[in-house]
Amino acid sequence: MRGPLYPSTLPAASTRAEKFDALVLDALEPIEARWRTELTKLDVAVDDVPEVTPAESGAPEGVLADSGVPLARLVQAGVDRRGQPTRARIVLYRRPLEARAKDSHDLADLVHDVLVEQVASYLGLDPGVIDGES
Repeated sequence: MRGPLYPSTLPAASTRAEKFDALVLDALEPIEARWRTELTKLDVAVDDVPEVTPAESGAPEGVLADSGVPLARLVQAGVDRRGQPTRARIVLYRRPLEARAKDSHDLADLVHDVLVEQVASYLGLDPGVIDGES
């Protein structure tokens, strides 16, 4: 028997990347609901793996790393090579996050924690304030 086991409309047919993207959106929703006006100039993106150059020692500014492997990066707004303005963005690295998590619940918690840390860094606030603990 060849062909898809599940219809493409069912969640089981989603790829790991699609499931991760959905997980990020779920984790971002309560943060964005609380901080909507402060986050209007911030984008959130997902990459499979970080681009790490051999010359990098430690975690560069804006990078949240675990054991030297970046989990996420905050890229401040600026100007690109062509002189065009760029928006600030948080980039989550799917494969390092998945490798660190024990199961899907642990991954959801980890993605939430990483987003809270990065949003706190972007806004210059304590992570507990972002998460509603303080």
